[in-house]
Amino acid sequence: KAGISCYGDIVLNHRMGADKREIVRATPYHRENRNEAKGEIYEIEAFTHFTFHGRKNAYSQFQWHWYHFDAVDHDARNPEDTSSIYVFEGKTFDDYVSSEYGNYDYLMGCDLDFENEDVRDELTLWGKWYLETTKLDGFRLDAVKHISSWFFPKWLDEMQKHSGSSLFTVGEYWDPRIETLHGYIEQTNGTISLFDVPLHYRFHEASQTGDTFDMQTILDSTLMKERPDLAVTFVANHDSQPLQALESVVEPWFKPIAYALILLRREGYPCVFHADYYGAEYSDTGSDGNDYQITMPSHRQMIDTFLYARKNFTFGKQHDYFDHSNCIGWTFSGDDQHPGSLAVVLSNGSEGSKEMITGSPNTRFIDLTSHVTESVITDNDGIGEFCCNGGSVSVWIEALLDK
Repeated sequence: KAGISCYGDIVLNHRMGADKREIVRATPYHRENRNEAKGEIYEIEAFTHFTFHGRKNAYSQFQWHWYHFDAVDHDARNPEDTSSIYVFEGKTFDDYVSSEYGNYDYLMGCDLDFENEDVRDELTLWGKWYLETTKLDGFRLDAVKHISSWFFPKWLDEMQKHSGSSLFTVGEYWDPRIETLHGYIEQTNGTISLFDVPLHYRFHEASQTGDTFDMQTILDSTLMKERPDLAVTFVANHDSQPLQALESVVEPWFKPIAYALILLRREGYPCVFHADYYGAEYSDTGSDGNDYQITMPSHRQMIDTFLYARKNFTFGKQHDYFDHSNCIGWTFSGDDQHPGSLAVVLSNGSEGSKEMITGSPNTRFIDLTSHVTESVITDNDGIGEFCCNGGSVSVWIEALLDK
């Protein structure tokens, strides 16, 4: 009723919490080199039989057995061995996956065998049931670099035919290298958007290095710049936050700058992180084995300001001024339906200013963030000198159009 589209978070690569164990022959492989076996094949006891007794065959009669998977990383007969991945007899790791560790098909739990036709059929059946039950508008696909790249275009085609509508889909391919994401886009024929992980790492680096980072390059080698049509932009997420699996912290001082870059530009489909909006407090164990208390501050006020500006003023021509190593900016000229101009200026160093053109001559502008209290008046050509504080961002709108 609120006009919000809902996307389902789909985790298809691995399963955990089996109902029964099965005896199966398997070969142990090194975690760090999935192309090298550690020893000969032998019997292991694996948690691979999923009966779903609570389901009582209501939606599907399918039960998962060891032969629906490629590998596991736990042998109940030898639980002390945490360095092996056990590949089942007659199985190999799936192809067309990330080449990390030689082959990064296996991530955790019971690794699905996408070469198995019964597996693919059950995933399609489940997907159709899920759509019918939830009426979803699209999907977030988890850990796609561990799943054969040829699978999802076929699966999504079946889902879209079943739903009778286009289903927006974004994949989580965690790799900071832009060429790797380009490769996946090519393999999936551009059918899946991707989270702009390289952009996140640019934010991470910029927040760590302060005013030595060249802000002219902040968007270089990112999907936002090179494939904006398929870029889902984000500042941080549940994996990158402190003490988590892919820890790559964007420091709090830089987050307003980063959110301005994803929320107040035309390129990309921006995603706001819950913990950045509401804040978060938690304790967890670091890689050194010590416990830490983490506090993530809320940036709600600034994010709300950016969202208001995005909704009302990011229209017309976008003019970029990425011409200084610390202070950059851009403007929107507005259009016939949205006549208000917008000017954004930010700095990762000392306070700065930028002479920029708007679509509004002889007009007074005010800083929507209230960081700068003095107003700016454009000249006869719509050009004004817009400024911001050091390590900060200011969003300038026409005074009469203020909320």
